[in-house]
Amino acid sequence: MARNNVRTGNDAGLMSVLVARFSAIGDVAMTVPVVYSACRCYPDVRFTVVTRPAMTSIFVNAPANLTVVGADVKNDYRGPSGMYRLVRELVRDYRIDAFVDLHDVIRTQLMGLFCRLRGIPVARINKGRARKRALTRRRNKVMLPLISQRARYREAFFRVGLPLTDRFNGLFDGPAKADAALYGAITAPKPAGIRWIGVAPFAAHSGKVYPPELMYQVVEMLAVRPDVRIFLLGGGHKEQEILESWAARLPRTQSLAGKRYGFAAELALFNHLDVMLTMDSANMHLASIAGTPTVSVWGATHPYCGFKGWRQNDADMIQMPLTCRPCSVFGDRPCHRGDYLCLNGIKPDAIVSRITEKL
Repeated sequence: MARNNVRTGNDAGLMSVLVARFSAIGDVAMTVPVVYSACRCYPDVRFTVVTRPAMTSIFVNAPANLTVVGADVKNDYRGPSGMYRLVRELVRDYRIDAFVDLHDVIRTQLMGLFCRLRGIPVARINKGRARKRALTRRRNKVMLPLISQRARYREAFFRVGLPLTDRFNGLFDGPAKADAALYGAITAPKPAGIRWIGVAPFAAHSGKVYPPELMYQVVEMLAVRPDVRIFLLGGGHKEQEILESWAARLPRTQSLAGKRYGFAAELALFNHLDVMLTMDSANMHLASIAGTPTVSVWGATHPYCGFKGWRQNDADMIQMPLTCRPCSVFGDRPCHRGDYLCLNGIKPDAIVSRITEKL
């Protein structure tokens, strides 16, 4: 196990709570406001978050009573025997008194079982699957907003006797800005009078991706402004090729795709952006917890499913008023219409106008 902010054990008499969330970047990022609030509501409780090793660096400026543990559940702790060993090690190192499962998949269900066998109370997130199915089905939708994912996380803490109030004000504590040295590997400090815009045009599934040819028009219109600098963000090889070609053609535009600066540096950069443009994606959640004003584009998915960014304004979520939306919670289902009008119907001018208002 890789450890961040590690302690060798609990102080005598203090309660210790284990929290688990593996999976995607955005899901882990959504735990941050809740976990940090729990730490601040209960400073005499020790919290240990176990997640994928690559995700541990999301938890920047962590409260003093938080330990983040990276566990490779695909290799080092694979299968039921691996999960048994993981629980055994965590209980040994942190003397766990309660387990909060914020994931509810087979791996964490096994962790819960092994905790119960040791007499450790377990609480699990209620994902609200039935209501999500009613919201996303093709016919007879129940078009009502569901509670947010963060509220579901808070409910799980409540079930182990830890009701929470919101004690999170961003990774960099509200109006305070991150030290420019933290993003020094990416760029020089922000000059006075220059507006920085982040653009993250991709997502894991096609139902959440605004057409690249239209997004290029958005970036092109923004890049015309002499007081604007644009940072392009993406992941895979294909995304890197696209974004580097955009940066080569447009002034004051830099691609960060494939550079691997790490979450700490990128979150510090996000904190200095004037606005971030994203899809319903991980970067929406990372930018929001970094305290960045975020404009997001929604297609097959919908904010009603409960996954909008932390403290994101409804007016900053750009979407088409189509009765077929949402057709999916995660944007991974084929378009019923076959044309993705929910994305293709959004005009680049509408996005540029909203970003300009934010600037």
